[in-house]
Amino acid sequence: MKPAPFEYQAPATLRETIDLLVSDPEATVIAGGQSLIPVLAFRLAAPSMLVDLRRVPGLGNIAVGESGVRLGARVRWRDIEHDRRLATAHPLLLEAIAHVAHYQIRNRGTVGGSLAHADPAAELPGIAVTCDAEITLVGAAGARTIRAGEFFTGPLCSLVDYLIPTATDFPAIRAIALENHPSPSNPLGVKGAGEGAIIPVGGLIANAVAAALSSVGAEPNELPLSPPRVWRLANPS
Repeated sequence: MKPAPFEYQAPATLRETIDLLVSDPEATVIAGGQSLIPVLAFRLAAPSMLVDLRRVPGLGNIAVGESGVRLGARVRWRDIEHDRRLATAHPLLLEAIAHVAHYQIRNRGTVGGSLAHADPAAELPGIAVTCDAEITLVGAAGARTIRAGEFFTGPLCSLVDYLIPTATDFPAIRAIALENHPSPSNPLGVKGAGEGAIIPVGGLIANAVAAALSSVGAEPNELPLSPPRVWRLANPS
């Protein structure tokens, strides 16, 4: 399928971007397009205007300081991969990006686009919430900063409908490993809170318990996972 017809604008400043969005409530922002373009192609969305951030200055920077890392909304996955400072400044972030799709996607996909798309199975939203990152948003009323947990309003839903994310601050963190496992109930997803919109809470708990028991060699395949059954699985002798 092909996207529905739309107007295209590439403003040169953030102020121009906001003015365009205010002038047309059906307009939407595009950065790398790796999440948005497939949605448009399937006509799951049909904005009247695409406002491209590619010419807006200051959104493609990575800043590293003592308190953590700041990523501009237009920072691409490849920029994170190639920034050697992040190996020590934020190894968890660097490790997570290695799991993002394939090279072509990482060459175009952006931080702001991933956060705005709010896919619960995506790496960056999960890392942002885990690290209690702060997201700077800009709108007609000015700028404000909120925590990642408040930015995401549900699966594939975020405050991007009302505000533009311009930067994300990740506090310094010492974690250096990330495991990314296919979900047993959804081959397109991963284990974790991202499954909240796909299976009921009971399934989430069962998955979490199963993952924990796998470390001691137990493989529960029978429900319900009552406390006595969990104890027997963990202590087979």
